Amino acid sequence: MHDTVSLSELDIFCRSALAAVGADDATVDAATRAMMHASELGVDSHGVRLLPHYLSALQGGRLNRNPNLRVVGGFGAVEVLDADHAHGAVGAYHGMQRACELARQYGLGAVAVRNNSHFGAGGAYALDAARRGFVGLAFCNSDSFVRLHEGAERFHGTNPIAAAVPVPQGEPWLLDMATSAIPYNRVLLYRSLGIELPPGVASDGQGIDTADAQAADMLAPLGGEFGFKGAALAGLAEILSAVLTGMRLSFDIPPMAGPDLASPRLLGCFVMALNPEAFLDRAAFDAGMRRYLDRLRGSLARQGGRVMAPGDREWSVAAERRAKGVTLDPATAQAFAAFAADHGLTAPIG
Repeated sequence: MHDTVSLSELDIFCRSALAAVGADDATVDAATRAMMHASELGVDSHGVRLLPHYLSALQGGRLNRNPNLRVVGGFGAVEVLDADHAHGAVGAYHGMQRACELARQYGLGAVAVRNNSHFGAGGAYALDAARRGFVGLAFCNSDSFVRLHEGAERFHGTNPIAAAVPVPQGEPWLLDMATSAIPYNRVLLYRSLGIELPPGVASDGQGIDTADAQAADMLAPLGGEFGFKGAALAGLAEILSAVLTGMRLSFDIPPMAGPDLASPRLLGCFVMALNPEAFLDRAAFDAGMRRYLDRLRGSLARQGGRVMAPGDREWSVAAERRAKGVTLDPATAQAFAAFAADHGLTAPIG
């Protein structure tokens, strides 16, 4: 089987599969957009390989296939949204849309989302704001899998931080990072591919570093010998997405993989949009971003190196994947084929 498929084929299959398990139109669209964002930009750990898990969570009842999102608090430029145990992308996209609407009115908008779930790549939501002309920020926590600096137990989740900034005549500046050394989904991907982990990014059950993806029991915080910085950044994401929303802290969240796929996980997330025109005129903002990025990309690189702005690698991968498609890892290809056979769908095959 040749498992390189076009982005459009993947998009169609994701939508068909989600609809096949009874997800409503908003869930089908948001979940597919979030996964395709990651797969297109090369963030495969958070791309379409998550589809089989999402299908199981929708069928099991963890995720509400017909959520009723509603505003339950806030005032002025702040809104609190109850996502009714929706797929995480539903709450996050809707929250960012509202943040942008508030920012258009007030100069900034902040939305705390309650009763959400795993939202995948945080960059999808920050980028959504940048595409609308705003600076976007997105934070989420997740179940414990990351030790503290010099710690020997799981404490924080991978707790992503994402930011995107619009750029005139170009793709947005885009940061999307886990506060762990690598995301946990990359461990799962490397297990599927049989690849060793880089040094210093994961630990066994005693907190001792390991390169064996099968033996990895917890992740290290971002920063290596200076991992206290990564642990503190994880704490920032924890406070904004869990404490500020009244949702579960990382060490209280049930594992993403189950075995319980029936009970909601009670995750929160936090999104914010800033309107550049509330601070200065758009032309001055655009000129500042253009000069900053032109100077950055033109700065001296060490021998054999290349200086890139955040997002440059992703935009390069996206251009290639739009032309050539995406190669599915074996486990994902097999899961797609099995689901398609069970539900009368056509699996995406290149």
